[in-house]
Amino acid sequence: MNIEISRPDLEALIQKRLQSGAFKSVEEIIFRALEAQDEREDWLQHNKEAINEKIELAMAQIDRGEGIPGDQLHARLEARKAAFLAENGHE
Repeated sequence: MNIEISRPDLEALIQKRLQSGAFKSVEEIIFRALEAQDEREDWLQHNKEAINEKIELAMAQIDRGEGIPGDQLHARLEARKAAFLAENGHE
């Protein structure tokens, strides 16, 4: 199978991955990307019910006027992201 890449940004990203030394070939890059995508899809499928329950809970809170302004939400999410990254060695 031959694959043609016509997007310069995608080609640059592939070249960056190759130059990093983390991958030996374009095929390995594609395999790892598809593998990661499969893992994400499996995780989403496995957690779909819990995700939907949380969305419904959030919508009910908003309907009751319990929401917070967007800037406060953004700040909370950024703080949680920073804490997660720090805990997992991605500082």
